[in-house]
Amino acid sequence: MLFGSTSLHDYSVYALRRKDLVALVKQEHPEVKSGLIVICAGFENERTAFRQESSFYYLTGIADPGVILTLDLQGKSTLYTPQCKTNRSAWVYSALPLVQENGKIVLIDHIKPAGAAIAGYQLNLFSSLEAFSAVLEAMKSVMATGGSICTLLPNDDRSYTEQRVLFNRFSTVLHELPRHIVDISTPVATMRRRKDMHEVEQLYKAVEITILAQEAAARAIAEDITECEVQASLEYMFTGSCARPAFPSIVATGKNGTVLHYNVNKDTLKNGQMVVVDIGAEFGSYCADITRTYPVSGKFTKRQRELYDLVLATQEYIASIAQPGYWLSNKDNPEKSLNHIAMKYLEERGYGKYFVHGIGHFLGMDVHDVGDVTQPLKDGDVFTIEPGIYIPEENIGIRIEDDYWMAKDVVICLSEALPKKADDIERMMAQELEDEEEFEDEDEDSDFNQEDEEDDLDLAQG
Repeated sequence: MLFGSTSLHDYSVYALRRKDLVALVKQEHPEVKSGLIVICAGFENERTAFRQESSFYYLTGIADPGVILTLDLQGKSTLYTPQCKTNRSAWVYSALPLVQENGKIVLIDHIKPAGAAIAGYQLNLFSSLEAFSAVLEAMKSVMATGGSICTLLPNDDRSYTEQRVLFNRFSTVLHELPRHIVDISTPVATMRRRKDMHEVEQLYKAVEITILAQEAAARAIAEDITECEVQASLEYMFTGSCARPAFPSIVATGKNGTVLHYNVNKDTLKNGQMVVVDIGAEFGSYCADITRTYPVSGKFTKRQRELYDLVLATQEYIASIAQPGYWLSNKDNPEKSLNHIAMKYLEERGYGKYFVHGIGHFLGMDVHDVGDVTQPLKDGDVFTIEPGIYIPEENIGIRIEDDYWMAKDVVICLSEALPKKADDIERMMAQELEDEEEFEDEDEDSDFNQEDEEDDLDLAQG
Protein backbone atom coordinates (compact mmCIF):
# COMPACT_ATOMS: atom_id res chain seq x y z
CA MET A 1 0.00 0.00 0.00
CA LEU A 2 1.45 3.33 -1.08
CA PHE A 3 -0.89 5.62 0.81
CA GLY A 4 -2.33 5.14 4.26
CA SER A 5 -5.89 4.59 5.33
CA THR A 6 -8.16 7.62 5.66
CA SER A 7 -10.41 6.06 8.31
CA LEU A 8 -9.20 8.31 11.14
CA HIS A 9 -10.51 11.86 11.14
CA ASP A 10 -10.22 15.09 12.99
CA TYR A 11 -13.96 15.74 12.99
CA SER A 12 -13.52 19.33 14.14
CA VAL A 13 -13.17 20.51 10.55
CA TYR A 14 -16.66 19.18 9.79
CA ALA A 15 -18.12 20.84 12.88
CA LEU A 16 -16.64 24.16 11.76
CA ARG A 17 -18.12 23.69 8.28
CA ARG A 18 -21.56 23.09 9.77
CA LYS A 19 -21.20 26.27 11.83
CA ASP A 20 -20.18 28.21 8.72
CA LEU A 21 -23.10 26.75 6.77
CA VAL A 22 -25.65 27.92 9.35
CA ALA A 23 -24.15 31.42 9.24
CA LEU A 24 -24.14 31.45 5.42
CA VAL A 25 -27.75 30.26 5.20
CA LYS A 26 -28.82 33.07 7.54
CA GLN A 27 -26.84 35.56 5.48
CA GLU A 28 -28.10 34.47 2.06
CA HIS A 29 -31.66 33.70 3.16
CA PRO A 30 -32.68 36.45 5.60
CA GLU A 31 -36.31 35.46 5.04
CA VAL A 32 -35.64 32.26 7.01
CA LYS A 33 -36.43 33.20 10.59
CA SER A 34 -36.71 29.66 11.94
CA GLY A 35 -36.19 26.26 10.45
CA LEU A 36 -34.19 23.12 10.04
CA ILE A 37 -31.31 22.27 7.70
CA VAL A 38 -31.71 18.72 6.38
CA ILE A 39 -28.90 16.94 4.48
CA CYS A 40 -29.18 13.30 3.36
CA ALA A 41 -26.45 10.71 2.91
CA GLY A 42 -26.36 8.48 -0.15
CA PHE A 43 -27.87 5.02 -0.39
CA GLU A 44 -26.27 1.65 -1.11
CA ASN A 45 -26.79 -0.44 -4.20
CA GLU A 46 -25.68 -3.97 -4.99
CA ARG A 47 -23.71 -3.27 -8.18
CA THR A 48 -21.08 -0.78 -7.00
CA ALA A 49 -19.15 -0.09 -3.82
CA PHE A 50 -20.86 2.57 -1.74
CA ARG A 51 -19.58 6.09 -2.18
CA GLN A 52 -20.88 8.76 0.18
CA GLU A 53 -22.80 11.73 -1.19
CA SER A 54 -20.24 14.51 -1.43
CA SER A 55 -22.00 17.35 0.40
CA PHE A 56 -23.06 15.07 3.24
CA TYR A 57 -19.48 13.88 3.65
CA TYR A 58 -18.18 17.47 3.39
CA LEU A 59 -20.35 18.45 6.36
CA THR A 60 -19.95 15.33 8.52
CA GLY A 61 -16.94 13.20 7.54
CA ILE A 62 -19.25 10.21 7.96
CA ALA A 63 -19.19 7.50 5.30
CA ASP A 64 -22.25 5.48 6.40
CA PRO A 65 -25.23 5.24 4.02
CA GLY A 66 -28.86 6.17 4.64
CA VAL A 67 -28.07 8.69 7.39
CA ILE A 68 -29.80 12.08 7.65
CA LEU A 69 -28.23 15.16 9.25
CA THR A 70 -30.33 18.00 10.67
CA LEU A 71 -29.13 21.34 12.01
CA ASP A 72 -31.27 23.92 13.73
CA LEU A 73 -30.47 27.58 13.16
CA GLN A 74 -28.57 27.69 16.46
CA GLY A 75 -26.24 25.01 15.10
CA LYS A 76 -27.45 22.06 17.18
CA SER A 77 -26.89 18.88 15.19
CA THR A 78 -28.79 15.60 15.05
CA LEU A 79 -27.90 12.48 13.12
CA TYR A 80 -30.76 10.14 12.25
CA THR A 81 -29.49 6.62 11.58
CA PRO A 82 -31.24 3.62 9.99
CA GLN A 83 -32.39 0.89 12.33
CA CYS A 84 -31.80 -2.67 11.12
CA LYS A 85 -33.30 -5.85 12.58
CA THR A 86 -30.45 -7.78 10.98
CA ASN A 87 -26.97 -7.40 12.50
CA ARG A 88 -25.53 -4.90 10.02
CA SER A 89 -21.94 -5.29 11.26
CA ALA A 90 -21.99 -8.90 10.09
CA TRP A 91 -22.61 -7.75 6.52
CA VAL A 92 -20.72 -4.49 6.03
CA TYR A 93 -17.80 -2.68 7.64
CA SER A 94 -18.24 0.55 9.57
CA ALA A 95 -15.27 2.49 10.94
CA LEU A 96 -17.26 3.85 13.89
CA PRO A 97 -20.73 2.74 15.07
CA LEU A 98 -23.14 5.68 14.90
CA VAL A 99 -24.49 5.54 18.45
CA GLN A 100 -24.97 8.31 20.98
CA GLU A 101 -21.81 7.50 22.96
CA ASN A 102 -19.76 8.15 19.81
CA GLY A 103 -21.39 11.52 19.27
CA LYS A 104 -18.53 13.19 21.15
CA ILE A 105 -16.10 11.70 18.63
CA VAL A 106 -17.95 12.77 15.48
CA LEU A 107 -18.97 16.02 17.24
CA ILE A 108 -22.71 15.51 16.69
CA ASP A 109 -25.02 16.59 19.51
CA HIS A 110 -27.62 13.86 19.15
CA ILE A 111 -27.63 10.50 17.37
CA LYS A 112 -31.11 8.98 17.07
CA PRO A 113 -32.97 6.25 15.20
CA ALA A 114 -34.42 7.52 11.92
CA GLY A 115 -37.59 5.50 12.42
CA ALA A 116 -38.92 1.99 12.57
CA ALA A 117 -36.56 -0.93 12.12
CA ILE A 118 -36.18 -2.43 8.66
CA ALA A 119 -36.04 -6.14 7.93
CA GLY A 120 -32.64 -6.31 6.22
CA TYR A 121 -29.25 -4.79 6.85
CA GLN A 122 -29.57 -1.72 4.61
CA LEU A 123 -32.00 1.15 4.23
CA ASN A 124 -33.10 1.72 0.65
CA LEU A 125 -34.35 4.79 -1.13
CA PHE A 126 -37.81 3.22 -1.40
CA SER A 127 -37.97 1.64 2.03
CA SER A 128 -41.21 2.18 3.92
CA LEU A 129 -41.61 5.75 5.13
CA GLU A 130 -42.00 4.28 8.63
CA ALA A 131 -38.21 3.85 8.50
CA PHE A 132 -37.98 7.69 8.36
CA SER A 133 -40.75 8.43 10.87
CA ALA A 134 -38.54 10.33 13.35
CA VAL A 135 -37.16 12.55 10.56
CA LEU A 136 -40.67 13.22 9.26
CA GLU A 137 -41.85 14.13 12.76
CA ALA A 138 -38.95 16.58 13.23
CA MET A 139 -39.78 18.35 9.95
CA LYS A 140 -43.50 18.35 10.72
CA SER A 141 -42.83 20.02 14.07
CA VAL A 142 -40.78 22.78 12.41
CA MET A 143 -43.36 23.40 9.71
CA ALA A 144 -46.17 23.61 12.30
CA THR A 145 -44.62 26.83 13.63
CA GLY A 146 -44.02 28.27 10.14
CA GLY A 147 -40.39 27.24 9.94
CA SER A 148 -38.44 26.45 6.75
CA ILE A 149 -36.87 23.19 5.67
CA CYS A 150 -33.51 24.15 4.19
CA THR A 151 -32.08 21.43 2.00
CA LEU A 152 -30.34 20.57 -1.28
CA LEU A 153 -33.01 20.74 -3.98
CA PRO A 154 -31.62 22.82 -6.86
CA ASN A 155 -33.71 23.53 -9.93
CA ASP A 156 -31.73 21.41 -12.38
CA ASP A 157 -31.96 17.95 -13.90
CA ARG A 158 -28.92 16.20 -12.42
CA SER A 159 -27.94 17.28 -8.90
CA TYR A 160 -28.76 15.52 -5.62
CA THR A 161 -31.04 13.01 -7.36
CA GLU A 162 -31.39 10.60 -4.43
CA GLN A 163 -32.27 13.37 -2.00
CA ARG A 164 -34.81 14.78 -4.44
CA VAL A 165 -36.50 11.39 -4.81
CA LEU A 166 -36.58 11.01 -1.03
CA PHE A 167 -38.11 14.45 -0.50
CA ASN A 168 -40.73 13.73 -3.16
CA ARG A 169 -41.66 10.66 -1.13
CA PHE A 170 -41.70 12.72 2.10
CA SER A 171 -44.15 15.16 0.48
CA THR A 172 -46.68 12.35 -0.02
CA VAL A 173 -47.26 12.36 3.74
CA LEU A 174 -46.15 15.92 4.56
CA HIS A 175 -48.37 17.67 2.02
CA GLU A 176 -47.22 21.16 3.03
CA LEU A 177 -43.54 20.30 2.69
CA PRO A 178 -42.95 21.76 -0.84
CA ARG A 179 -43.96 25.27 0.19
CA HIS A 180 -41.63 25.20 3.22
CA ILE A 181 -38.58 24.12 1.21
CA VAL A 182 -35.65 26.52 0.85
CA ASP A 183 -32.89 25.34 -1.49
CA ILE A 184 -29.44 25.86 0.03
CA SER A 185 -27.39 24.16 -2.69
CA THR A 186 -25.82 27.52 -3.62
CA PRO A 187 -24.38 28.24 -0.12
CA VAL A 188 -23.09 24.65 0.08
CA ALA A 189 -21.49 24.95 -3.37
CA THR A 190 -19.91 28.27 -2.37
CA MET A 191 -18.28 26.58 0.63
CA ARG A 192 -17.18 23.47 -1.26
CA ARG A 193 -15.68 25.44 -4.12
CA ARG A 194 -12.99 27.08 -1.98
CA LYS A 195 -10.54 24.37 -0.96
CA ASP A 196 -8.69 24.56 2.35
CA MET A 197 -5.18 23.15 2.81
CA HIS A 198 -6.42 19.77 4.05
CA GLU A 199 -8.50 19.43 0.89
CA VAL A 200 -5.60 20.45 -1.32
CA GLU A 201 -3.43 17.83 0.39
CA GLN A 202 -6.04 15.16 -0.33
CA LEU A 203 -6.31 16.32 -3.93
CA TYR A 204 -2.54 16.20 -4.29
CA LYS A 205 -2.46 12.62 -3.01
CA ALA A 206 -5.13 11.72 -5.57
CA VAL A 207 -2.98 13.41 -8.22
CA GLU A 208 0.14 11.51 -7.14
CA ILE A 209 -1.70 8.20 -7.42
CA THR A 210 -3.03 9.18 -10.83
CA ILE A 211 0.49 10.02 -11.98
CA LEU A 212 1.60 6.54 -10.93
CA ALA A 213 -1.30 5.13 -12.93
CA GLN A 214 -0.40 7.20 -16.01
CA GLU A 215 3.16 5.90 -15.77
CA ALA A 216 1.79 2.35 -15.57
CA ALA A 217 -0.30 3.04 -18.68
CA ALA A 218 2.81 4.28 -20.53
CA ARG A 219 4.60 1.05 -19.57
CA ALA A 220 1.73 -1.08 -20.84
CA ILE A 221 1.14 0.63 -24.19
CA ALA A 222 2.46 -1.41 -27.11
CA GLU A 223 1.24 -2.78 -30.41
CA ASP A 224 -1.35 -5.60 -30.16
CA ILE A 225 -2.13 -4.77 -26.52
CA THR A 226 -5.83 -4.15 -25.90
CA GLU A 227 -7.21 -0.99 -24.35
CA CYS A 228 -8.57 -3.01 -21.42
CA GLU A 229 -5.10 -4.41 -20.69
CA VAL A 230 -3.80 -0.85 -20.40
CA GLN A 231 -6.78 -0.08 -18.17
CA ALA A 232 -5.98 -3.07 -15.95
CA SER A 233 -2.36 -1.93 -15.60
CA LEU A 234 -3.26 1.58 -14.51
CA GLU A 235 -6.17 0.65 -12.23
CA TYR A 236 -3.86 -1.77 -10.41
CA MET A 237 -2.08 1.35 -9.15
CA PHE A 238 -5.37 2.77 -7.87
CA THR A 239 -6.22 -0.36 -5.91
CA GLY A 240 -2.68 -0.75 -4.57
CA SER A 241 -2.77 2.85 -3.33
CA CYS A 242 -6.00 2.54 -1.34
CA ALA A 243 -7.82 4.55 -4.01
CA ARG A 244 -10.57 3.93 -6.56
CA PRO A 245 -11.35 5.29 -10.04
CA ALA A 246 -12.96 8.71 -9.74
CA PHE A 247 -14.80 8.01 -13.01
CA PRO A 248 -14.77 5.27 -15.67
CA SER A 249 -11.21 5.12 -17.03
CA ILE A 250 -10.83 6.20 -20.65
CA VAL A 251 -8.26 4.32 -22.73
CA ALA A 252 -9.06 5.23 -26.32
CA THR A 253 -6.89 4.34 -29.30
CA GLY A 254 -7.17 5.62 -32.86
CA LYS A 255 -10.61 6.95 -33.76
CA ASN A 256 -11.89 6.04 -30.29
CA GLY A 257 -9.83 8.96 -29.02
CA THR A 258 -12.23 11.34 -30.78
CA VAL A 259 -15.12 10.10 -28.59
CA LEU A 260 -14.87 12.27 -25.50
CA HIS A 261 -16.27 9.83 -22.93
CA TYR A 262 -15.31 6.59 -24.62
CA ASN A 263 -14.88 3.84 -22.02
CA VAL A 264 -15.64 0.59 -23.83
CA ASN A 265 -11.89 -0.08 -23.76
CA LYS A 266 -11.92 -3.23 -25.91
CA ASP A 267 -10.00 -2.40 -29.10
CA THR A 268 -6.42 -3.36 -29.96
CA LEU A 269 -3.58 -0.84 -30.15
CA LYS A 270 -1.71 -0.55 -33.44
CA ASN A 271 1.50 1.26 -34.35
CA GLY A 272 0.76 4.55 -36.07
CA GLN A 273 -2.12 5.25 -33.69
CA MET A 274 -2.26 7.34 -30.53
CA VAL A 275 -3.94 6.50 -27.23
CA VAL A 276 -5.85 8.99 -25.10
CA VAL A 277 -5.59 7.99 -21.43
CA ASP A 278 -8.02 10.09 -19.35
CA ILE A 279 -8.08 8.84 -15.76
CA GLY A 280 -8.38 9.95 -12.17
CA ALA A 281 -7.95 8.41 -8.75
CA GLU A 282 -10.30 9.17 -5.89
CA PHE A 283 -8.49 9.25 -2.58
CA GLY A 284 -10.01 10.32 0.73
CA SER A 285 -13.16 11.38 -1.17
CA TYR A 286 -11.19 13.78 -3.41
CA CYS A 287 -10.67 13.31 -7.13
CA ALA A 288 -7.92 13.84 -9.67
CA ASP A 289 -8.44 14.10 -13.44
CA ILE A 290 -5.38 13.88 -15.69
CA THR A 291 -5.12 13.11 -19.40
CA ARG A 292 -2.14 12.23 -21.54
CA THR A 293 -1.98 11.12 -25.18
CA TYR A 294 0.66 8.53 -26.12
CA PRO A 295 1.91 7.20 -29.48
CA VAL A 296 1.51 3.42 -29.57
CA SER A 297 4.92 2.96 -31.22
CA GLY A 298 6.60 5.22 -28.68
CA LYS A 299 7.30 7.84 -31.38
CA PHE A 300 5.02 10.55 -32.70
CA THR A 301 4.66 10.85 -36.45
CA LYS A 302 5.33 14.29 -37.93
CA ARG A 303 1.58 14.99 -38.17
CA GLN A 304 0.86 13.70 -34.68
CA ARG A 305 3.62 15.82 -33.18
CA GLU A 306 2.41 18.92 -35.03
CA LEU A 307 -1.07 18.54 -33.52
CA TYR A 308 0.20 17.41 -30.12
CA ASP A 309 2.49 20.44 -29.82
CA LEU A 310 -0.43 22.73 -30.71
CA VAL A 311 -2.62 21.24 -27.98
CA LEU A 312 0.23 21.58 -25.47
CA ALA A 313 0.92 25.17 -26.53
CA THR A 314 -2.77 25.95 -25.98
CA GLN A 315 -2.70 24.50 -22.50
CA GLU A 316 0.51 26.31 -21.56
CA TYR A 317 -0.88 29.60 -22.84
CA ILE A 318 -4.14 29.27 -20.91
CA ALA A 319 -2.28 28.26 -17.73
CA SER A 320 -0.02 31.30 -18.09
CA ILE A 321 -2.93 33.78 -18.13
CA ALA A 322 -5.27 32.09 -15.63
CA GLN A 323 -5.69 34.31 -12.59
CA PRO A 324 -8.37 35.64 -10.25
CA GLY A 325 -10.85 37.72 -12.23
CA TYR A 326 -10.81 35.41 -15.25
CA TRP A 327 -13.59 32.88 -15.84
CA LEU A 328 -13.45 29.26 -16.90
CA SER A 329 -16.20 30.15 -19.34
CA ASN A 330 -18.21 33.34 -19.70
CA LYS A 331 -19.78 34.30 -23.04
CA ASP A 332 -20.47 37.83 -21.78
CA ASN A 333 -16.76 38.45 -21.07
CA PRO A 334 -14.96 36.47 -23.80
CA GLU A 335 -11.75 38.47 -23.40
CA LYS A 336 -11.38 37.02 -19.87
CA SER A 337 -13.03 33.66 -20.48
CA LEU A 338 -10.40 30.91 -20.61
CA ASN A 339 -12.68 28.76 -22.75
CA HIS A 340 -13.22 31.50 -25.33
CA ILE A 341 -9.54 32.47 -25.32
CA ALA A 342 -8.55 28.84 -25.97
CA MET A 343 -11.06 28.56 -28.80
CA LYS A 344 -9.77 31.76 -30.39
CA TYR A 345 -6.17 30.55 -30.04
CA LEU A 346 -7.00 27.35 -31.92
CA GLU A 347 -9.20 29.11 -34.47
CA GLU A 348 -6.33 31.43 -35.40
CA ARG A 349 -4.28 28.33 -36.16
CA GLY A 350 -7.03 26.66 -38.18
CA TYR A 351 -8.21 24.10 -35.63
CA GLY A 352 -11.04 25.79 -33.77
CA LYS A 353 -13.72 23.47 -35.14
CA TYR A 354 -11.80 20.47 -33.79
CA PHE A 355 -11.96 21.70 -30.20
CA VAL A 356 -15.39 20.46 -29.19
CA HIS A 357 -15.55 20.74 -25.40
CA GLY A 358 -14.86 23.28 -22.67
CA ILE A 359 -11.38 24.22 -21.51
CA GLY A 360 -11.88 22.85 -18.01
CA HIS A 361 -14.03 22.37 -14.92
CA PHE A 362 -13.86 22.67 -11.15
CA LEU A 363 -12.35 19.69 -9.34
CA GLY A 364 -12.79 18.43 -5.80
CA MET A 365 -14.98 15.85 -4.10
CA ASP A 366 -16.64 15.34 -7.48
CA VAL A 367 -14.74 15.19 -10.75
CA HIS A 368 -16.98 17.88 -12.19
CA ASP A 369 -17.18 19.66 -8.86
CA VAL A 370 -19.72 22.17 -7.66
CA GLY A 371 -19.00 25.79 -8.51
CA ASP A 372 -20.69 28.56 -10.42
CA VAL A 373 -18.80 29.08 -13.69
CA THR A 374 -20.53 32.45 -14.06
CA GLN A 375 -18.41 33.61 -11.12
CA PRO A 376 -14.75 34.49 -11.82
CA LEU A 377 -11.85 32.38 -10.59
CA LYS A 378 -10.59 33.16 -7.11
CA ASP A 379 -8.17 31.95 -4.44
CA GLY A 380 -8.92 28.43 -3.32
CA ASP A 381 -10.29 27.20 -6.65
CA VAL A 382 -9.06 23.87 -8.02
CA PHE A 383 -9.78 23.28 -11.69
CA THR A 384 -8.59 21.51 -14.82
CA ILE A 385 -7.17 22.91 -18.05
CA GLU A 386 -7.74 20.39 -20.84
CA PRO A 387 -7.57 21.54 -24.47
CA GLY A 388 -7.97 18.97 -27.21
CA ILE A 389 -8.10 18.42 -30.95
CA TYR A 390 -10.31 15.70 -32.42
CA ILE A 391 -10.19 14.84 -36.12
CA PRO A 392 -12.29 11.70 -36.81
CA GLU A 393 -11.39 11.62 -40.52
CA GLU A 394 -7.72 11.21 -39.53
CA ASN A 395 -8.43 8.85 -36.59
CA ILE A 396 -6.72 11.37 -34.34
CA GLY A 397 -7.81 12.44 -30.88
CA ILE A 398 -5.43 14.40 -28.64
CA ARG A 399 -6.16 15.76 -25.17
CA ILE A 400 -3.79 17.04 -22.48
CA GLU A 401 -5.27 17.70 -19.07
CA ASP A 402 -3.75 18.82 -15.79
CA ASP A 403 -5.07 19.88 -12.38
CA TYR A 404 -4.46 23.41 -11.09
CA TRP A 405 -4.85 25.20 -7.77
CA MET A 406 -5.35 28.94 -7.49
CA ALA A 407 -3.24 29.77 -4.45
CA LYS A 408 -2.88 33.40 -3.41
CA ASP A 409 -2.97 34.72 -6.98
CA VAL A 410 -0.53 32.04 -8.19
CA VAL A 411 -1.73 29.14 -10.31
CA ILE A 412 0.01 25.92 -9.26
CA CYS A 413 -0.08 22.82 -11.43
CA LEU A 414 -0.65 19.92 -9.02
CA SER A 415 0.22 17.38 -11.73
CA GLU A 416 3.36 18.99 -13.12
CA ALA A 417 5.47 15.92 -12.20
CA LEU A 418 3.94 13.94 -15.06
CA PRO A 419 5.78 14.52 -18.37
CA LYS A 420 3.78 16.05 -21.20
CA LYS A 421 6.18 17.56 -23.75
CA ALA A 422 6.38 15.34 -26.84
CA ASP A 423 10.09 14.62 -26.36
CA ASP A 424 9.52 13.77 -22.71
CA ILE A 425 6.62 11.47 -23.56
CA GLU A 426 8.82 9.61 -26.07
CA ARG A 427 11.70 9.49 -23.59
CA MET A 428 9.43 8.14 -20.86
CA MET A 429 8.03 5.43 -23.12
CA ALA A 430 11.52 4.50 -24.34
CA GLN A 431 12.76 4.26 -20.75
CA GLU A 432 9.85 2.02 -19.84
CA LEU A 433 10.75 -0.26 -22.79
CA GLU A 434 14.40 -0.35 -21.73
CA ASP A 435 13.40 -1.22 -18.18
CA GLU A 436 11.24 -4.09 -19.44
CA GLU A 437 14.06 -5.41 -21.66
CA GLU A 438 16.51 -5.24 -18.74
CA PHE A 439 14.02 -7.12 -16.58
CA GLU A 440 13.64 -9.80 -19.26
CA ASP A 441 17.43 -10.10 -19.57
CA GLU A 442 17.77 -10.45 -15.81
CA ASP A 443 15.05 -13.10 -15.86
CA GLU A 444 16.90 -15.03 -18.58
CA ASP A 445 20.18 -14.75 -16.64
CA SER A 446 18.37 -16.02 -13.56
CA ASP A 447 17.08 -19.05 -15.50
CA PHE A 448 20.59 -19.69 -16.89
CA ASN A 449 22.18 -19.49 -13.44
CA GLN A 450 19.52 -21.79 -12.03
CA GLU A 451 20.31 -24.35 -14.75
CA ASP A 452 24.06 -24.13 -13.89
CA GLU A 453 23.29 -24.66 -10.23
CA GLU A 454 21.17 -27.70 -11.04
CA ASP A 455 23.98 -29.15 -13.22
CA ASP A 456 26.51 -28.59 -10.43
CA LEU A 457 24.15 -30.29 -7.99
CA ASP A 458 23.75 -33.28 -10.30
CA LEU A 459 27.56 -33.61 -10.63
CA ALA A 460 28.00 -33.40 -6.87
CA GLN A 461 25.36 -36.05 -6.25
CA GLY A 462 26.84 -38.26 -9.06
